[in-house]
Amino acid sequence: MRRREFIVTLGGVAAWPFAARAQQREHVRRIGVLMNLASDDAEEQARLAAFHQGLQQLGWTVGGNVQIDYRWGAGNADRIRTFAAELVALAPDVILSAGSPSVAAFQQVTRTVPVVFVGVVDPVSSGFVDSLAQPGGNITGFALYEYSIGGKWLELLKEIAPAMKRAAVIRDAALTAGGGQLGVIQALAPSLGAEVIPINVRDAGEIERAITAFARSPNGGLIVTGSTLAAVHRNLIVTLAARDKLPAVYFARYFVVDGGLISYGPRFVEQYRDAASYVDRILKGEKPADLPVQAPTKYELVINLKTAKALGLEVPPTLLARADEVIE
Repeated sequence: MRRREFIVTLGGVAAWPFAARAQQREHVRRIGVLMNLASDDAEEQARLAAFHQGLQQLGWTVGGNVQIDYRWGAGNADRIRTFAAELVALAPDVILSAGSPSVAAFQQVTRTVPVVFVGVVDPVSSGFVDSLAQPGGNITGFALYEYSIGGKWLELLKEIAPAMKRAAVIRDAALTAGGGQLGVIQALAPSLGAEVIPINVRDAGEIERAITAFARSPNGGLIVTGSTLAAVHRNLIVTLAARDKLPAVYFARYFVVDGGLISYGPRFVEQYRDAASYVDRILKGEKPADLPVQAPTKYELVINLKTAKALGLEVPPTLLARADEVIE
């Protein structure tokens, strides 16, 4: 071997340990993400942008030191179960799970992979965690609200539409939260002189038939409780409410942005930014069992004045004064 080749070879051998150490320093972590809406949903894109921003602020770069595997449930229970199993099979370091159906699916396929949830109503009653302060397993995250918010929705519906005497409550009967939210509304209804009629959200056809039948009688209004299926079918629900001249209260702002009348609830997008902090802590060695479930610290009231006008409603000044956002 010639001297020049020998030196080059030695240089390569000497470089191996350094290359190995550099690769170890740049070890790529893996995050699984199961979203509950469709990939082209504008709300989903805003949520993921907030999550990515949160990760970046904490030093994680997608495509750099962290890899993210995405799946999109689009409100389909079979897809959600299939995708949950797929993501767990990829052996991620942590999973971000959106909505109760997704969390339930992960609970069936893993008790070891850390799961951080967002968009879940009452995770204790749903059986996802032992308690908010001490989750106790491989799952923790960010809860939306307690069932008691259902009473607030009914009060708001009565306030913005005083003639309302019948409230159709759109809920997902397959979820524990669906029954819990409905129960609170039913308990308060007699004191406000309202009759409550449950409407299930299994598919678009059922929603349209139920709302159409409900609208045949006067003095009705809608309450749309929190669920993945309600979010998936939000454009249909908002369209039907406008068509049938039904005042409606929604659990999230994005319904009102899309033409709904009024909403009261936390800002969903902010939960995704907050979720990045828990993903970061888990990637750095903390366990979900030691991270308490967080609840929103702020709820926002949003009113669409254009929709109110189309429904022939005069929004009370006291209600306008309390609004965090008014869409004109």
